[in-house]
Amino acid sequence: MDTNHQISPSLQVFLKDDPIFINNGKWLHPLFALEDFLSENEYTAADLYLKDSIIGKAAALLIYRLGIRRIHGRLMSEPAAEYLRSRNAEFSWETLVPRIQCKTEELLAAVDDPEEAYTELSRRAGRK
Repeated sequence: MDTNHQISPSLQVFLKDDPIFINNGKWLHPLFALEDFLSENEYTAADLYLKDSIIGKAAALLIYRLGIRRIHGRLMSEPAAEYLRSRNAEFSWETLVPRIQCKTEELLAAVDDPEEAYTELSRRAGRK
């Protein structure tokens, strides 16, 4: 299990009730770390449940691209919720806000293709 965490991890992924991935990175880096983790381990994404501290549209696109369909955000933007709803994902939030004050939320406002989002976000993260 990846245990890069402190007291309140920003990202947690569960298989049933068991945590399999915990990360306390910033921005979208925990989701890229999760992508690496999933590529190195044999988990079926559809069986996983993801909890993230903040889910804006960029995170929603990346999570959906990973194949995870059960999602909870402590804070979620309306564009993220609209995107997940349009994809029939099972999702919830503690606080829903009109938008996240983040450049990636603006950048991806009109993007609904996870691959297009991934290409741009990977470039911005210095991954590809």
